[in-house]
Amino acid sequence: MSNALKSLSFAIIMGIVCSLLLTTASTGLRRYQQRNIRIDRQKNILQAAGLWDDSQPTVAGDIENLFDESLQTLFLDQTGRIVSETDRKPEDLPIWLYTEGDLVKAYVVPIDTTGLWGEIHGYLAFEADGVTVRGFTVFKHSETPGLGGEIEKRWFQKNFVGKKVVNAEGDFVSIGVAKGVVEKMVPEEKQENYVDGISGATLTGKYLTEGLADILRDYEPVAIKFRRNQCGKVTLCQ
Repeated sequence: MSNALKSLSFAIIMGIVCSLLLTTASTGLRRYQQRNIRIDRQKNILQAAGLWDDSQPTVAGDIENLFDESLQTLFLDQTGRIVSETDRKPEDLPIWLYTEGDLVKAYVVPIDTTGLWGEIHGYLAFEADGVTVRGFTVFKHSETPGLGGEIEKRWFQKNFVGKKVVNAEGDFVSIGVAKGVVEKMVPEEKQENYVDGISGATLTGKYLTEGLADILRDYEPVAIKFRRNQCGKVTLCQ
C-alpha cells in the first residue's frame, strides 16, 4: 500500500472515529442541556414573579424546588378558562399561577414576540388584580448589544414594575415602550402605561410594544376575571 493511500485511509478512519465520539457526546449531554434550558426558564419565571433575586447563585435544585412549591403551570382556552390536560389544544395559552395555599397572589404569562433582529423571549408577571405588572424578564433575544440588547438588563426590566395595562377608564391599553424618558415623552395621564425607552433602540421598543399588545390582548379574558376577583382562588378560574 502506498504512503498516500495509507494517509488517506488513516484520515478516513480518524474522521469516522471523531464523528462517532461527537455523536455519542452530544447524545449523552442532551439530557443535561435540556435540564439547563428548563431551569433557566424556571428561574426567569420566578424572577418575573418576584420570587427569585438574580443576584443569587443559580443552584439548579433550589430553583426547581421553589418553582414546584410556588407555581402551578396551567393552560387557558380563548375564553380564559383553565383547561384540563386531556382537553388541551395547540392554541391554548400557558400561564403560571403563583399561589399561597389556595389563594392566587400573582400570575405569569410568556412573552414570545418579534424583535428587530430575531425573536424576543421572556415572561411578564401581574399582581392578582389583573392590572398591575409585578415583574418582567427577558431570557433570550438577538438584539444589538449595547442598544436593543439592553432589554435583558435589570434597569430596563425594573421599569415595568408597577405599570398598568388599563387606562384611567379601565380599558385595556397594554404597556408601551416610550421613545425616551416617560416623563418627557408621554402625557401624564398615560405615563402609568409606558416604560422608559432605550437610547438608540427605537425599533426594538416599537417591536416590543407591538408584541406586548398582541400577547396581552390574547390574555385579556383571564385578566378580566382577575379584575373581577373571579380568580382569587385557582378553582374559581375553572
